[in-house]
Amino acid sequence: MIIGLTGENCAGKGTAAEYLMKRSFYYYSLSDAIREELVQAGEEITREGLIRKGNELREKFGAGVLAERILAKIKKDEGKNYVVDSFRNPGEVEAFRERKDFFLLYVTASAKVRFERMKGRKREGDPNTLEAFLKIEEAEAKNEEKTKQNTHATYAMAEKKVQNEADLKGFYLALDGVLAGISKEFVPDRPSWDEYFMRIAKMVASRSNCIKRKVAAVIVKDKRIVSTGYNGTPRGCKNCNEGGCPRCNNFSESAKNLDECLCSHAEENAIAQAAYHGIAVKESTIYVTFSPCLTCARMIINSGIKEVVYNADYPMTEATTALLKQAGVMMRQYKVE
Repeated sequence: MIIGLTGENCAGKGTAAEYLMKRSFYYYSLSDAIREELVQAGEEITREGLIRKGNELREKFGAGVLAERILAKIKKDEGKNYVVDSFRNPGEVEAFRERKDFFLLYVTASAKVRFERMKGRKREGDPNTLEAFLKIEEAEAKNEEKTKQNTHATYAMAEKKVQNEADLKGFYLALDGVLAGISKEFVPDRPSWDEYFMRIAKMVASRSNCIKRKVAAVIVKDKRIVSTGYNGTPRGCKNCNEGGCPRCNNFSESAKNLDECLCSHAEENAIAQAAYHGIAVKESTIYVTFSPCLTCARMIINSGIKEVVYNADYPMTEATTALLKQAGVMMRQYKVE
């Protein structure tokens, strides 16, 4: 696959190229062919110089000359995905369209947003006003001579337009959508429901204030989260990590002296939270980052939860498993890293 990039100055073509490179695309720019000419001639590489030399090359060798030179490099190393930047002339697009695996993407943003981005880069020679910025763009936008830059006509040839006005995350999501629309290879794999809820449980665990072990539970009914809980001292009490639980802070051996522990377990808190807010958990599934202890197993059974899905084994698994099985509660492991 070859993704071509076109768009106004400071619209985000470079950002798009960097993102695609992280997705294993190899990078070329049509401007590279011009830079090579300037270097060979011993000339300074400036924006004005690139435009002038590019126009000279197109006039001498044809409108698609820059594209043809980059295509020659790509043909020597087939079998990869490429992103090619700086399409500014319809002839360049036509040269790449000889290949069936080419797709032109137009990256754009409002003039005001682009001007602010340009000011942020603080390059010498950049225009100081929005009016001057737009005047430079207009000079490149339309040309009757086929060998000169004609950005408006080039943008019109794009298969897809991506607006880059907001945050990077939104821009990246838009690029992902473009890739997914081009090839199934880039359609992101959706997580299963088990993975989805277990990963949420692992995130919930990060809120735990227990210094011994961070555990979380997520109660799900009809594929909807109805309650969450993590282990720690009771509501209104000093947090475990602030010295609130003597057992945990004395670093007692695992599964011993549990009657001295002041921390509520994740399953207990998730069930209690549901009750506190008047939410029924009957016939639901509970996802836990560690398999439940015997006390939590009794609460799970009596609350009407029908299934336990756990990520990692807790030391007291055998008695818990036997009790849950006897009560008709399904129990299975689903591991995520």
